[in-house]
Amino acid sequence: MLKSVFISVFFLIPLLGFSQQSDSLSDPIIPIEKTELLKNINITFDMRMELRGYTFRGDDNYYNGVQFQNGFTALGISGKLHEKVDFRFRNRFNRGTDVQTLDQLGSNIELAYINVKVNESFNLLLGKMFAFYGGNQYQFSAMDVLEYNDIQSNVLAYVTGAGVTHQAAENHNFGLQILNSRTMHYDDLYGDEVAEGIEEPVWPVAVVGNWRGTFFDGKFQTIYSMSYSNQVKNKGTYFFTLGHNYQHDRLTLMYDFDYSYEEVDTKGVMTAILGDDKVAENVLYVENWLRAEYRFSPKFKGLLTLMTSSAYGTIQDELKHTRTSYGAIPTIYYSPFKDIDVRFFLAYIGRYYDYTAYAIQNLGVSNYNKNEVRVGFIAPLRLL
Repeated sequence: MLKSVFISVFFLIPLLGFSQQSDSLSDPIIPIEKTELLKNINITFDMRMELRGYTFRGDDNYYNGVQFQNGFTALGISGKLHEKVDFRFRNRFNRGTDVQTLDQLGSNIELAYINVKVNESFNLLLGKMFAFYGGNQYQFSAMDVLEYNDIQSNVLAYVTGAGVTHQAAENHNFGLQILNSRTMHYDDLYGDEVAEGIEEPVWPVAVVGNWRGTFFDGKFQTIYSMSYSNQVKNKGTYFFTLGHNYQHDRLTLMYDFDYSYEEVDTKGVMTAILGDDKVAENVLYVENWLRAEYRFSPKFKGLLTLMTSSAYGTIQDELKHTRTSYGAIPTIYYSPFKDIDVRFFLAYIGRYYDYTAYAIQNLGVSNYNKNEVRVGFIAPLRLL
């Protein structure tokens, strides 16, 4: 009932205002019978806001601070346009709005695509979408993740292209995408930090394939992916992710393994470590990510996230280990309401960055750590 009233008011007010200005308009812009289409439209407003208290320690440097922060704010619209055509759009407000030189959309527009149901087992996706990368960490909305591991916090997740999914069997789904490998031209992205011999390719393209499997009556699931992308001419990135999910009663366990070999550094971690005003080449990132969730009661849930990330760079024609980062995020969620998903949380985020002896002695870096406490709420709100 409330939804019907909302729809009626939403369309009636602007139409009444327009009719006062023009008596010659005999037919409404949107006929009454067409408003039935809005029954297939969903509008969401997702929020995460928190109070952060944090400290940083390293190399005789120290700082701390306290602040309120809007960690995630986004408006999403999705719906069914036809029995075989869906669409999805999401605008994240705390992202830059500058139009990207390659895909011609602001980075705040995360999703803008249609999903065409070709037949019972094939779907075609066209537009700006999420890449079909594997792993459980990547499947969560950024609203639900307080801190990503190093690869996932720097990976380009939303890009323009085309994809197809195939439900090969009841428990096995396959996906394939051809996408732009970035949203900006190379010079706009890296500026003066250009390595020798770097050229813009004819098409900076990414090819992503994934497999989703379900086993043991849904208790164990896999999300695997492999991809290749060429950010520059004749140099690319080989990215593999293996995600595993086990669920039993109140307990959920997730484990991801990520491997990314990059002939030109796309994550920026090694480029920052080397610090020679050039984009690093022939780098490797290897990560582990573990998350355990346990629901104590309908209102309380606890989770613990643990993660490591190792970075390797090519120095004097040899691939050397330079840094390992560690992370621990224990969190408690409290959901006081039955009819609306509003979660309050208390979390500690600890990140520790350890450099190898070689990196400390030769690259001018030093170990450091960051510690943070957050108190806030998460609210995925469905408006329509």
